[in-house]
Amino acid sequence: MGQRDDRLGDGRVLHAVTPYGRGGASSRVRVFEWLERTATPSVVHSYASLSNASTMSLMRRPTAVLAAELALRRTVRSRPTHLLLHRESSPLSRRSLERRLLISAQFAVYDFDDALQCDHGEGGLLRRWAPKSTKALLAVGLADRVIAGNSVLADWASNYNDDVTIIPSCVDPSRYSCKEDFRVQDPPRLGWIGSSSEEKQLRWISRALDELHSRTGARLLLVGRSANGLGDLERMVDRVAWSEDAQHTLLATMDVGLMPLVDEPMERGKCGYKLLQYGAAGVPMVGSPVGVNARILADCGASAPQAVSDWADAVVSVLDAPETARRRLGHRARAMVQEQYSFAVWLDRWERAVGVQSAAK
Repeated sequence: MGQRDDRLGDGRVLHAVTPYGRGGASSRVRVFEWLERTATPSVVHSYASLSNASTMSLMRRPTAVLAAELALRRTVRSRPTHLLLHRESSPLSRRSLERRLLISAQFAVYDFDDALQCDHGEGGLLRRWAPKSTKALLAVGLADRVIAGNSVLADWASNYNDDVTIIPSCVDPSRYSCKEDFRVQDPPRLGWIGSSSEEKQLRWISRALDELHSRTGARLLLVGRSANGLGDLERMVDRVAWSEDAQHTLLATMDVGLMPLVDEPMERGKCGYKLLQYGAAGVPMVGSPVGVNARILADCGASAPQAVSDWADAVVSVLDAPETARRRLGHRARAMVQEQYSFAVWLDRWERAVGVQSAAK
């Protein structure tokens, strides 16, 4: 790639391109929250400020979609000095727009936090038309630098780019209400946070959840946007709509936070964000040891059942543990997140990675 100065000098602006607005979890965590913490001037090009890029969402906002497409092309013509491209520029692009953006910038960084290389377009018409795998491969190869959310993603990206750095998805523990009462509620409150597309992970352990409800009367608090049903599990489910305030306050009301994951290529690339949120709230957790989850769970001293048949016993063991033991688990998880996955710990490295740190710093 040759010699280049990747530092953002005086009078220059970082252009961040992201497929979602702040309501989209990956864009909020990987772009918006970093920019809030740096003094560097920046402009965010979020695609129509949508929280997701489903076909229905795009069809409902044709004017906003057209404006977003035109804005991206203006960004290409402006030839930004520094560009941060997160995941993809447009859900309608089939690589050409990502190519033009990356080539137009003097210094271009590509950031991704999911195994997009495994997303070959299964699903609806739009996903088949513009699969993320081809865009991710192109972007990793063209970018001056790649930021990967974990070692699984970094190992793949390193096959196509010599400048790959790992920046995990981070949390701000100071914004989360911290669990103080570790007595198990009656009935016990299990918890999960996520989008409707991820609820399939709960269906994967549905038999274990059903057994937990029968054995302990446990209920499942779901914090998310979903209106989808979970079949027979709905008898034990309490749903609360997601908001930034809700995610910062509700997690501390859970007795145990859950993060089941099927052991498949896409899931191995996830960044364990649910576990980090539970940890930020000081909540004991149980999760599948898939990908980076294995390390997070081990560092928290948390239970990590591999088979569905082990899930019910793993959760019951946390519920039946002495209150002091659950308190230790919660405090250990929060301390681990503060030390290893907080924005404050990683800010300098993120600024260096995207080239916005001043020469004097």
